[in-house]
Amino acid sequence: MASEEPKAKKQKLSEEEKTESPTKKTPAKLSPNSLFGMGNPLLDISAVVDKDFLDKYTLKSNDQILAEDKHKALFEELVKKFKVEYHAGGATQNSIKIAQWMIQEPHNVGTFFGCIGKDKFGTILKQKAEEAHIDAHYYEQDEEPTGTCAACITGDNRSLVANLAAANCYKKDKHLDLEENWKLVEKAKVYYIAGFFLTVSLESILKVAKHASENNKLFCLNLSAPFICQFFKDNLMQVLPYVDVLFGNETEAAAFAKEQDFETKDIAEIAKKAQALPKINTKRHRMVVFTQGKDETTVALNDKVETFPVLKIDPKDIVDTNGAGDAFVGGFLSELVQEKPLEQCVKAAHYAANVIIRRAGCTFPEKPDFN
Repeated sequence: MASEEPKAKKQKLSEEEKTESPTKKTPAKLSPNSLFGMGNPLLDISAVVDKDFLDKYTLKSNDQILAEDKHKALFEELVKKFKVEYHAGGATQNSIKIAQWMIQEPHNVGTFFGCIGKDKFGTILKQKAEEAHIDAHYYEQDEEPTGTCAACITGDNRSLVANLAAANCYKKDKHLDLEENWKLVEKAKVYYIAGFFLTVSLESILKVAKHASENNKLFCLNLSAPFICQFFKDNLMQVLPYVDVLFGNETEAAAFAKEQDFETKDIAEIAKKAQALPKINTKRHRMVVFTQGKDETTVALNDKVETFPVLKIDPKDIVDTNGAGDAFVGGFLSELVQEKPLEQCVKAAHYAANVIIRRAGCTFPEKPDFN
């Protein structure tokens, strides 16, 4: 697919590149575990259901909610009553999975950490991560069941019910600090964590972020949802000084701007102000990347703001926009980890999002059609 990307001036993410000149290696040689993600692993369970099923659990046909007590039986009933498909899910894991799909070879470029239960769904999740060729190392515990996300499909709509369960139980000392696991963290050169994980293990995020900063590696964070900017603002602002690449969409950017008293609703201005916030590793300038659905993507870097139009798509070809944000990040990371210039990262991000919204769930064909 040819993209109408503007021929933006090739901006580098690091000032040392003049001496290191990584772009001479085309592409940069990728080795396993170059890209590291940590977050909430969920097993996506999707099925076409009827209106009676939605009514029984008081679900809206197009909504995203966290499971309450009344939804406990929903997951088992979904599996018993309907033809279900299983996919390795959760925001960060989706992005790592998409990045790996875009890269293809070698396998296991992406590492993923998160917490699951010792149960049937945990076993399926491990198998699905393996099928996606990502190197998932889960912290397994038996107090909570594996996190699940039921996608109840009716027509073009999807009602998502997430039960975080085990995903909430990640422990730094029980997993991240273990020598064999920390070695995998050290092998990476690009790190990505969705803001949702700020509600689970701030200390784990900070340990990874500090390692990236001290070793001049790239640490990327996603704002993930307006409620993260509002109710987990303190956690977010503890991590932000370590962030080299900040992702978000227009609603998250607006919530962030309001909480930071930026006094502007202009997306380019918000990106500029977010980019200028204090940063610990001064060898790299922070990059801020804001998507706006079908509207152009805005990127702030080196006090400059650039915009990139997204790939055009006929609205009738859009099946499901839920995984678009995760796919965008995954596409971006697939090029970032190969040290490609900014416009190539955005081009890959737009391509990946364009593929995902044509399909139900965060799924993709066997191979990407991208170069």
